Amino acid sequence: MSREYIARDPRTGKPLNVTKSKSKKQFIETLEGPWLAINDSDIIPLANGEIPGYQVSWRSKSYNLSREDGILGLTRIKGSKAIEAHKSLLMALENDKASVRVSALKALPEVATQKSDELFDWLSVLLDDDDLSVRQAASEALSISAPVFPSGVDIIIHNELRSFEPNRSKFAFKGLELLCEAWPEVACDHIDELFLEADANLRLKGAKLLGKVLVKAGHIGWDLVSWALNDDDPRVRRAAAKTLPRLAKIDTRIATIFSERALADSDSQVRISAVKTIRSLDKDSGRARELILKGASSKDNAVRRACIDMLPILYGEEVLRGIAIDLLKSETDKQLIKSLTDYATDDSIEGSEAQKNRFLAPAPAVPKLDREVAEAAGKSIGLEPIMPNKPNQDDDSEEKKQPLKQKKVTDLYRSVSQDDMMGYDDDEY
Repeated sequence: MSREYIARDPRTGKPLNVTKSKSKKQFIETLEGPWLAINDSDIIPLANGEIPGYQVSWRSKSYNLSREDGILGLTRIKGSKAIEAHKSLLMALENDKASVRVSALKALPEVATQKSDELFDWLSVLLDDDDLSVRQAASEALSISAPVFPSGVDIIIHNELRSFEPNRSKFAFKGLELLCEAWPEVACDHIDELFLEADANLRLKGAKLLGKVLVKAGHIGWDLVSWALNDDDPRVRRAAAKTLPRLAKIDTRIATIFSERALADSDSQVRISAVKTIRSLDKDSGRARELILKGASSKDNAVRRACIDMLPILYGEEVLRGIAIDLLKSETDKQLIKSLTDYATDDSIEGSEAQKNRFLAPAPAVPKLDREVAEAAGKSIGLEPIMPNKPNQDDDSEEKKQPLKQKKVTDLYRSVSQDDMMGYDDDEY
């Protein structure tokens, strides 16, 4: 039987932690208010209306609490008493008084974490309540509950996203945005359904959420980007194209494929987003260079400018000069012609004298010995000849005052020859 493979650190030999990171749990923030000062034993009687009023001191102030405050206090009840709090909340949701129903909807998300039976059914009903404040509170409760109870509010979110009331649709999309971070797979299902809608505004709102699911949703999110890039509405394609630079950091291969498609789009903003994506790709990639060359001859002036600006980054001087010469044959924009002309010009040959001199090799250094010899001869290396120093007038006057010292004359010295040493005389011969 083969042993299970264990990944280990090559330096220490200890097992590596390769477990998948757990998704961050979503919690509902507890509402703060004077109801936090109610005694636990008095919360349910006050929420049921059995106590007409309740005096508390909270943060150095006195408050006279009512039934609505007691309903908000139900969020503090946990554990075994949560069943009683659940029953009390159900009674408040079907109360005839609008303020009681509003307080119940505010407490609903947190009470549901203990027991959620029938609560979301009442939430769906109260979204169509006659009172505007109740509908507003129900929409807020839906957006808060979405990331914590994705299955409980799935149908409600689906309907509210398509609501004709802007306020209800706004809170539904807010809940979907929170759902993208907590449950990206569930959010992708909703976005996929939005892309099938005939209303372009709904598809646009769904496309704007693609950036939030791109990292966590994996290939499901990539499929949605591909769908959005093929949409009939240019606004949807623009929103999808803006996610491509982020996709390039995750998967360069998929980003290159999508960028190539977006580069041929009829909308200029989509093409610009494609160029930005190509900029973030590996500069040594052959496919990326091909896309840049293709964009440099595009009909869109902005795309050509962006691609031409990238040419010096991708190619050397010799190759860049040849590409610039070819592009100059068909370029009509004055600024781009100027840029391409600079790329195509070889300063070492066609430049001015000052430009040509910059490419000349520096003169070799004069050896130290030759320099000393030249300076001794009164010559300066690379400069004007050294002029003899002129004596100062003051020095001349001092020399005149002092008598000149006579030089000591010494006898000349002649070396003794061999004939002298042997006593030979020339006259003897």
